[in-house]
Amino acid sequence: MLPWWELSFYLCASLGFHLYSFYEVYKASREHEEELDRQFDLEIGTLFGGLKKDPNDFEWSFWMEWGKQRLVRFLFGHMVVSQMANVLARKHRPWILGAYGMWASWCVLGAQGTAIIFLHTLISFCVAQLRSLALTWLCSLFLLSTLRLQDVEEVKRGWYQTENEYYLLQFTLTVRCLYYTSFSLEFCWQQMPNGHSFYSFPWLVAYVFYYPVFHNGPILSFPEFIAKVQQQEYCSLKSNLSAFAVGLGRLLCYWWLAELMVHLMYMHAIYSSASLLKAVSCWTLGGLALAHVLFFYLKYLVLFGVPALLMRLDGLTPPPLPRCVSTMFSFTGMWRYFDVGLHDFLIRYVYIPVGGSQHGLLGTLFSTAVTFAFVSFWHGGYDYLWCWAALNWLGVTVENVVQRLVRTPCIQDSVIQFLSPQARRRFHAALASCSTSMLILSNLVFLGGSQVGKIYWNRIFIQGWPYVTLSVLGFLYCYSHVGIAWSQTYSVD
Repeated sequence: MLPWWELSFYLCASLGFHLYSFYEVYKASREHEEELDRQFDLEIGTLFGGLKKDPNDFEWSFWMEWGKQRLVRFLFGHMVVSQMANVLARKHRPWILGAYGMWASWCVLGAQGTAIIFLHTLISFCVAQLRSLALTWLCSLFLLSTLRLQDVEEVKRGWYQTENEYYLLQFTLTVRCLYYTSFSLEFCWQQMPNGHSFYSFPWLVAYVFYYPVFHNGPILSFPEFIAKVQQQEYCSLKSNLSAFAVGLGRLLCYWWLAELMVHLMYMHAIYSSASLLKAVSCWTLGGLALAHVLFFYLKYLVLFGVPALLMRLDGLTPPPLPRCVSTMFSFTGMWRYFDVGLHDFLIRYVYIPVGGSQHGLLGTLFSTAVTFAFVSFWHGGYDYLWCWAALNWLGVTVENVVQRLVRTPCIQDSVIQFLSPQARRRFHAALASCSTSMLILSNLVFLGGSQVGKIYWNRIFIQGWPYVTLSVLGFLYCYSHVGIAWSQTYSVD
């Protein structure tokens, strides 16, 4: 462990860098407010004394609008139905909740939208009867690819009056793909004859149409779903409502912080203006990057926190909520601790079946590449997503190679002989600062597109060399120390 004063310095420096860079973003937002308002139609806010709001994060605006319109009511309805079923018909609760999910889907997505989800589920189930992993995956990839066929898109658009309704169907179908894929692959792995009645079409429908995770996740594998559903031990209604009240209060705090960020810092609007992004100061540029990734974190605390709250009321164990990105210092950690449900799905159904780490370095490289290729395709398969996936593959690969080298007896003995534990920690943080810089860059490509990534690369690493580059790495060195300390203190593998 490092001396307490040194770790305290890194913590204070990290907080200071965050706050000052956010202040610079706030000043830039106020300075260019009229220009951004003309270009991107800032909204008049009602929460913070009339401050204008940046509505240019599509995902946040989309889900908040749907939440106000319908989704909150149907999620509340799920909670009421679940608690009533728990008291009156506990053994039949999975079927009651499945039926409620289908009815809610019908009300929100219409008959055609519910039918196409049911059709995809049925096709996947029928193909799974052949007990072929290859055919099951081909089926899932085919069904996923139909979401991007222009003719099919036009047909689905014709079912709805607004684009938002169409996009809700697309998001739902994308997430449901992972659910019926999980069931089908698990079904293929079951040995015949199978005495378990859980691997049946009614259970698949109950799993796919479980409403809290229906539209946007998080991802819960079929074995995890069944393991909890078949347990008959539930908390009392009083304790459930108490936990619900505490969780709801926490979610409202996350939502309030996210809303405060888009009222004070117009980061998404500035990212949409390449000329402005090229002109702002380096402090503002760094603050925009930090604000963007922290807003992404808060956003998913809310989007995953709501279904997680309802899942706990139902006796299910949701995947852990995302870990704060300010404590991330590696590509591996980002994938392992941000979207835990998606990570577990990728490891169980993609990485390990392809070969994982059981076939040497080349096998590991291939398995990792296939995993990231699937992630990119599942997210939409756009050019910037392939770039993002390639950066993540490269980052994870380099980290794994460095770990393998450090663990070789020769290097490990030399490190122990010549470096004290404190020096090894500092060396770890120095390497982590380089990894974190590339991690933030890859996240900016994912959140803002390839153009944003190119602007950051040119301004920080090309035009900014050496002073800006080394300053950024120095900040990330402090940042990494805090992340490493947090990981060793709180993380449980």
